[in-house]
Order: sequence, then structure tokens, then C-alpha cells
Amino acid sequence: MTRHPPSIEDASLRPGDLSPGGVTRSAAPGRVMRADLHVHSYHSGYASHLRFLRARDCYSEPEEVYRVAKSRGMDIVTLTDHDSIDGCLEFLERHPDADDFLISEEIECLVPPWPGVPTGGPPLKVHIGAYGIDERIHREIQPLRANVYEATAYLREQGVFFTLNHLFFFLRRQMTLDAYLHALLPLFAAFEVRNGTMLEAHNTLIEEIVGERARTGQAAIAVGGSDAHTLAGVGTTYTEVRARNRDEFLQNLRAGLSSVGGRHGGTARVMREIYGVVGRYWASLLGLGRQELSWRRRAVGLGFSTLSLPAEFTPALVAVIGKAGERRRIDRFRREWGGAGVGAGVGAKAASVGPRTQGPPEPAGHVELASR
Repeated sequence: MTRHPPSIEDASLRPGDLSPGGVTRSAAPGRVMRADLHVHSYHSGYASHLRFLRARDCYSEPEEVYRVAKSRGMDIVTLTDHDSIDGCLEFLERHPDADDFLISEEIECLVPPWPGVPTGGPPLKVHIGAYGIDERIHREIQPLRANVYEATAYLREQGVFFTLNHLFFFLRRQMTLDAYLHALLPLFAAFEVRNGTMLEAHNTLIEEIVGERARTGQAAIAVGGSDAHTLAGVGTTYTEVRARNRDEFLQNLRAGLSSVGGRHGGTARVMREIYGVVGRYWASLLGLGRQELSWRRRAVGLGFSTLSLPAEFTPALVAVIGKAGERRRIDRFRREWGGAGVGAGVGAKAASVGPRTQGPPEPAGHVELASR
């Protein structure tokens, strides 16, 4: 059955269902624990460009990610590979007693057109971070990825803590900003307000939008993660929660007792990520690291890479152009959000009574999302 976009009233949160802010000075017991909640591994699939080369999106081994995350002060570790939990399962097969590890996933979904809302451009995608899941949930969510409304409804039914990642990453001109925010924000209680590859202006705008939700009494849980595709970025952006163990970390995160810290992104960071992945690809062609390519495909890759050596500046150019485009889009979104009162509209319409989505009542000692 196809699920159509719900009304704002149907999809909204009941004020007070969850804590209304993402940054807290909570009286929750335990110590401050850190987790990078957006990290990729070898199991994140293949790069979308030059598919015939079979270059992976990331070459970091799950155990390498774990080791680096722990060395950088992460108390809880997870992998959020694209539509896959294979990396998590591989790690746990080797370390079944790891009590500081979460099975998680970054789920790519499509936003179906809203009735009466003009759309254009490529299909509009969103990425959802889902935490503390299992093989059954991973398997059952896959057929729902074509419709973000069906996917989020399923995650709510299963009691999964989930987030909307890098809010504006895929938005070009498929729909207006007002329609986009009204379509997506009511579906979520938690938002990635700091992504380690996104510009500070991008992260700040998301934080301000989420902060406005908090001020209107809606759930607005803040999370942060590096979005690392190489080991260099792992643990450089993170979420902090006061807790005593993994289960309490997830419980208090669900309750909104979180803060974010670490680096924002920029052109240099993206360049390092791109060249880091390219370097690991070349190493795989030379027989270093995990091998999955046949000798014929490796020969094709080596030949193409050799012939294209004069153009190896291209990733740097891609990073510069990409970040310039991101900056222009965020500037435009900020003008539209502030100038047209888009934020106020979302706050007013999404404050109505609706079903609980992700967690328990607001805990004591919570303060609203603070500006940084």
C-alpha cells in the first residue's frame, strides 16, 4: 500500500512528548560519553561516479574505524553505512562481547511529491540515521526506502531512534523551501545539526531551524557526526550524552539529553576525504588491503587511472565547486527562511497534537537548545 504524505497534524509531535531542545545541562546520572554518530566503512557501497571502475565509497575497515574512534575519545562506537549493516555485523562477529558498539545504518529514502506542490529536478533524496537496530529491522526497512513517509512510520512503530541527516544536502530546486520543511520536519524528532563535512553556515542554519522547533515546544534532539569516509575524519565531530553505558546513552539520547561538538566541514576537509578514498582505491588495484576485484577489473582500473593522471587535480576542483555551490544554496535558504517567515510557519503548523514518535516524556533538568 502506498502511503501518501500525511497532514502536518497527523505527523506532528505532541509538545512535551520529548524534550524540546538538543543541548542540555541535565541532572542525568553518569559521565559525559561521546559518540561519532555518522561514520562510514568499507561496506558503504560503491561511488556513484565512473561505476565501471567499481571504486568503493569508503575503504575503512570496521575494526580500523573502531580503533581510531576509541583513540579519539569516543566512548560509544557505531557504523552508519549506506543502506547496510554488514560492517556492524562483521565487527560484532569478531567482537561479540563489545558492549560499547551500536548496530546502525544510514538509510537513503525518496521524498514523494506532495499533492499540488510543483516539483522539478532530480528525485529528492534524504538520509536517515537509524540507531540500535537489528537484522530484522534492516531487512524490513529496505522495501520502504522509496517513500520517506512509509520508512519513518515503520521506524516509529519499531521504537527505533532515528535522525534526519544533513537537512539541505540533496535539496536543489525540486520543491520550495517552505514545502520541503513542511514535508520533512514533522516526521522527525532528532536532527543532525553538526555534520563534519558540511559548511559551518549549513550546520548553523539547521541548528537555528531546530532551535525554533524547541522554542515552540516541539521535539528537537540534536546529534552530530563526522560523516567520515576516511579514518582521518573519524571522531572529529560527535554527540555527547551523560550516561553510564551504551544502553543508557541511547536512552538519554532518545530523551533529548544531548549536545554536539567538534569540527564543521569545508573545502579542505572534502579534498582530504576524496583523495583519501582515491588513494585507497589505487592501493586496492595494487593488491593492498581487502580484495574483491578480479585481475581483469584491476587491470582496467590501473589503465584508466594511469591514462587519467593528468586530470588528478579534478577531485580538488570538484571540492571547490561543490562547496561554493553549497554556500550559495545555504545563503539562499537562509534568505527564504528568514525573509518569508518560513520558520514561523513550520513552528505554528507543526505544534498541533499528534502521535508520539521517539521517546519518553521530557526529563527534569533540561534546558532549551542553546545558540553557540
